Amino acid sequence: MRIALINSGIGLLAAAAELHRLRPDADLVLAMDPDGMPWGPRTPGDITQRSLACARAAAVFGPDVLVFACNTGTVHALPALRAEFEPALPVVGTVPAIKPAAAFCDSVAIWATVATTASTYQRRLIDDFAGSARVTPVPCPGLADAIDAGDEAAARAAVAGAAARTPADCGAVVLGCTEYELAADLIAEALPGVTLFRSAPAVAAQALRRAAAAGAGASPPAVPPATGTVRVLLSGRQASLPEAALRYAEGRLLADLVADRRGDDLPAGGLRGDDVPRDDVPGDLPRDVLAEVLPGGDVPRDVLPGEDVPAEPRADRDAERPVPPSSVPA
Repeated sequence: MRIALINSGIGLLAAAAELHRLRPDADLVLAMDPDGMPWGPRTPGDITQRSLACARAAAVFGPDVLVFACNTGTVHALPALRAEFEPALPVVGTVPAIKPAAAFCDSVAIWATVATTASTYQRRLIDDFAGSARVTPVPCPGLADAIDAGDEAAARAAVAGAAARTPADCGAVVLGCTEYELAADLIAEALPGVTLFRSAPAVAAQALRRAAAAGAGASPPAVPPATGTVRVLLSGRQASLPEAALRYAEGRLLADLVADRRGDDLPAGGLRGDDVPRDDVPGDLPRDVLAEVLPGGDVPRDVLPGEDVPAEPRADRDAERPVPPSSVPA
């Protein structure tokens, strides 16, 4: 099985590490866009074009499923990716786990980028899935950039500012940006007793379901082959993981699996990213059962985004998947 993930920066590491935990035999292709990051300040059309370029570069390696491990990208570019790649290549998006957080307690905060906090997209999610819970949007200026840069001091400052804007009676915080999951230890430290809700576990589980439905292995083989490899693409160029990724536990977990960057097994023609055929992909967008919100369209209501993301008290999270303070750079 081969799974590709795309994001402008290292926010894809959380979902990639979760996928490796669930399927250590799977090969991973991590496509990032350092030449164009951050995507947040860009226009929706620009985000779509850069997302497509990353996806086309990753598709050269023949993945069984493509994970859009970016909240901002999912908002603006998920329909375009699905129009181009499905049904031949299933595409899974990422949305914040508002529904399970709202079911968990009456006072919820959503930490997200400034742009996402102000978006119609997030307001619609709150209206549709928060129920009777009181939801406080908390913008986190600079936090994603600090995490992508591996700047602990800046990340701590941004977390402290967001914590100060979070209501004192808040019992749950939804991490509405994939980068924030890499700083979960800092956020938990700033909000003692608060339950954090992440997207990575549900996104990884859905990616494996979609891959299985498309004919890839539904479960690890009884006698697994060697541990899967990791390919890294930086704006289409095969490379090693960015240095900042190594500051986090998820990045260090995957670093030892990165394949030789010299280009062995590189498909003929390199990584132009423009050789994925388009004429045989239907224009109708299939309805996913998870991790999908289509801007201007309907949100599926039979199975709602994030509904299988479990409540994750800090003690349980730390016991199951430790993220030591040292995972944010010194």
